[in-house]
Amino acid sequence: MSLEDPVVITCAISGVIANRAQCPAIPYTPAEYAAEARRIVDEGGVMIHIHARTPEGLPSFEVEDYAAITAAIRAEIGHAAIINFSTGAIGVSVEKRVAYLREVRPEVAALNMGSLNYAKYSRSRREFVFSAVFANPIDEIVELLRAMNDLGIRPEHECFDLGHVGTLAPLLHMGVLERPLHVNCVMGVLGGVPPTARNLAAMVDNLPPSGHSRHHWSVVGISRDQWTLIAAALSLGGSVRVGLEDNFYLPDGEMAGSNGDLVATARRMTQDAGRRPATVVEARALLGLPDPA
Repeated sequence: MSLEDPVVITCAISGVIANRAQCPAIPYTPAEYAAEARRIVDEGGVMIHIHARTPEGLPSFEVEDYAAITAAIRAEIGHAAIINFSTGAIGVSVEKRVAYLREVRPEVAALNMGSLNYAKYSRSRREFVFSAVFANPIDEIVELLRAMNDLGIRPEHECFDLGHVGTLAPLLHMGVLERPLHVNCVMGVLGGVPPTARNLAAMVDNLPPSGHSRHHWSVVGISRDQWTLIAAALSLGGSVRVGLEDNFYLPDGEMAGSNGDLVATARRMTQDAGRRPATVVEARALLGLPDPA
């Protein structure tokens, strides 16, 4: 990508870990997802990354929840944003994840590109308050990729560390990936790459050769490091992701009242950096997506 390219602003609308006790704006029901989607689009977001929940707010990997959320969003905003499903999970079979991709057919699906220790550390308590192995073995990555290829779904490669970026080249050589790629550099997860501008530049520098078409890449900053990483991505020519999955807080420390608040801040930062937000038509072109039917 280059500084001349418009910036694709993605919003990760809910995640699955946090709840309303931590942030009251997190949507649970399909109607709430749809209302948040409207706020996102109105503020300049053009891609919506979805983890499904039940109407009670529990994480869901069921076809019916993904279908209901997607139908509600489409009824509210039509094709004014690209729909992007998560396939990340711990202890959920590939078959179950492929089932909701097959039945609902998002335009894009996120694909984690490697395993890592996924942890949270409390400095005040001097202990890890959460620790798990986030397993994404190569055979599962290939299985999910083959399913996405068969379904005509664009993979979004979520790279939590430099080694995950390195996994892309052999998959291109195998033929299960095609250039140009769409890559997310996910930074700030303990166990993954530390959230610095230099590390972001290193991840981008290690993308495989793009051939005749340029790869598209974006940054995902976890917690309040999000804003400094967005500034870095904008200066390096990349796109950006915000949203209540990743971070609740605005740059001044105030909790966001909606996903729209976070998208509005990303849009202003984009414009202040001398770049401009992509339209949804431009975003589809940058990601190599066809126009919706």
